[in-house]
Amino acid sequence: MTPLDMLREHPFLTGLPPEWLPRLTGYARPVAWHPGHRLFRAGQPAERFWLVRGGEVALDFPVPGRGDVGIEMIGPGGVLGWSWLFPPYRWQFGAVAVRRTTTVEFTAAGVRRLMDSDDALGRQLTTRFMSVVVDRLQASRGRLLDLYGYPTSSAS
Repeated sequence: MTPLDMLREHPFLTGLPPEWLPRLTGYARPVAWHPGHRLFRAGQPAERFWLVRGGEVALDFPVPGRGDVGIEMIGPGGVLGWSWLFPPYRWQFGAVAVRRTTTVEFTAAGVRRLMDSDDALGRQLTTRFMSVVVDRLQASRGRLLDLYGYPTSSAS
């Protein structure tokens, strides 16, 4: 399967004009990780992002006195990484492969240049990534409430 085929099949890119996908493939390549492989840690430079095709990646963040605390699992059809989109381009979370994971990896600087050169593409990708940001922040909020013993929902 070619990188273009992989992009055509990924839910995150569903509905994009077909002529945009070949432009994105110039910054994409297939990548696989084995269980236990740490992709990045919070605070490190964010230079890539991934569309998950298979497997599972755990997102975590450091909590003083508790170490890395898991907040969310990203599986097939998911997106890994949004910190590359916003200066200072540093990871807000960490990530480690839980199972053998296959992805399409993108070079962030190239995709940012592409987005800067095409306002419509830039708006569309930014909107899609903002949805990922909101999901991640909600997951981290819920995990922190759970971690510190606060109820995450009210009883009816």
